[in-house]
Amino acid sequence: MLHYVGIAGTNIQRSTNLKLLQYMKKHYSEEAVIEIVDISNLPVFYKASQDHIPEAVNVISEKIRKADGVIIATPEYDHAIPAVLSSALAWFSYRTHPFAGKPVMIVGASYGSLGTSRAQAQLRQILDSPELKASIMPSSEFLVGHSLEAFDDSGNLKNLRLGVQLNGLFSDFSVFVKLTKQMIHSQKQAKEQTKNVNWQGN
Repeated sequence: MLHYVGIAGTNIQRSTNLKLLQYMKKHYSEEAVIEIVDISNLPVFYKASQDHIPEAVNVISEKIRKADGVIIATPEYDHAIPAVLSSALAWFSYRTHPFAGKPVMIVGASYGSLGTSRAQAQLRQILDSPELKASIMPSSEFLVGHSLEAFDDSGNLKNLRLGVQLNGLFSDFSVFVKLTKQMIHSQKQAKEQTKNVNWQGN
């Protein structure tokens, strides 16, 4: 069975993005194991020496490295991803590089009607940067609008159309993960590229 790491890009425990990941973890439990990690306790990014990377960063980095793929659920604030997610990704781009070549699926929930389309677009750009070099599933935007009313009391999506859409994307992600594993040269190139990034002048 495939093993994924789920990251909710928020420090709010009642976040509908966390609720979305919890729904996916439960709904797809027969297809994959989704381990949701908490980035809310990571310190704000700073340039640390190799010996002083926060232990929480190393722990999550190792979980990502061992996982078959990563699912990120991002809110959208001011047309962008939240600061807590940006800071976490900065840590993962600095020395540990667990995202290099790692298959990633992006989803998002928002209180408004437009979902998180702009935040997801920005997140794709960040994950594609030389410091991260993730392998992002293409054509897979999944948006939950009016997210406060999107889930029932059991945590299930109320909108059947959204549920069907997510089923298809989740199935495609498992295919994408397996295909990515076969792209040996791309995987190697991504890992080498992140290792060669020079932070000294930044």
